[in-house]
Amino acid sequence: MTRILLLGGTTEATRLAHHLANTDYDVLFSYAGRTANPVAQPLPTRVGGFGGVDGLSDFLRTENITHVIDATHPFAAQMSTNAVSACATTQVNLAGFERAPWQAGAGDNWQSVADIQAACDALPSDPTQVFLAIGKQHIDVFATRPEHRYLLRLVDKPTHPLPMLNAHAVIARGPFDLAGDLTLLKDHDIKIIISKNAGGIGAQAKLEAARTLGLKVIMIDRPFIPARQVFSNVDDVMTWLDHSANRGV
Repeated sequence: MTRILLLGGTTEATRLAHHLANTDYDVLFSYAGRTANPVAQPLPTRVGGFGGVDGLSDFLRTENITHVIDATHPFAAQMSTNAVSACATTQVNLAGFERAPWQAGAGDNWQSVADIQAACDALPSDPTQVFLAIGKQHIDVFATRPEHRYLLRLVDKPTHPLPMLNAHAVIARGPFDLAGDLTLLKDHDIKIIISKNAGGIGAQAKLEAARTLGLKVIMIDRPFIPARQVFSNVDDVMTWLDHSANRGV
């Protein structure tokens, strides 16, 4: 029997979940639990971590999982790395479902950096207004640069004070559009945007707005994930799944 664990948290995961819900496959959707009110899924859903590689391996065995589809955020490198190791250990089929990264185009002013710390280091010495579009994790790094004013856009209202001395959080859930992001950037007099290269269309509007306004974007490259099979659209995932399931592997 084919039993699938779909590691979610992205628009792509939700799209695939709706597709799988209309098949005969036995699918369990998994959220990491980082947001208070995640999008409801048309599949049985669990919320929370697994306890590292060993915990995930045990879960795959206990739940008789035959296939894992990793549709987590491109920056959820630890979860994706754990999935690679756990699936190799348990001989479970693994595929990534991942959106392509954004690419700079004509009119863009991007500076690519390796990680969050490098993005913080790339900020100018003179005080400026920064749109910190990286979510709620790792924002404490920017507490070391108190000369700047920060704007954050978060899914959930912070439960603790923000670590930066001069910061404001907007609570909103994407997708976002160009008109709205132009207004946001103008209202807060933003000069620099710091963004993870997440790809997709849900948060792309801020980059289009930056291009329109001539703003600098400090773009954080995607983290390393061990080699695995990766697909970028639902049809390719389903072809892989149908083929491997029919082979009984």
